[in-house]
Amino acid sequence: MYEYDKKSFAQILSELRRTAGLSQRKAAADLNISQALLSDYENSAREPGLNFVCRVCDYYNVTADYLLGRSPNPDGIDRGADIARVFIAEMRSLANKTEAALEELT
Repeated sequence: MYEYDKKSFAQILSELRRTAGLSQRKAAADLNISQALLSDYENSAREPGLNFVCRVCDYYNVTADYLLGRSPNPDGIDRGADIARVFIAEMRSLANKTEAALEELT
């Protein structure tokens, strides 16, 4: 597994809000919590419950693994696995071509 710059829930939550161009007041209202509570979450003063984590994932369209700092990809796609699949497919194709070329020689 490759390394990436792991961030905390609080950092990611704040980054998602800022990237979306939202104020704490607007995001808090949309998420049905107070601005003070959102500020506490963004500053690691409090930890949210599962229900809130799910709402945030839906709101920003990210996976829980990303929101919790367990994945570097907001969409949940494992880029390493994709690269491995492409590599394996290319190797199989090369092996088939090699086999075909050897059969022509014999």
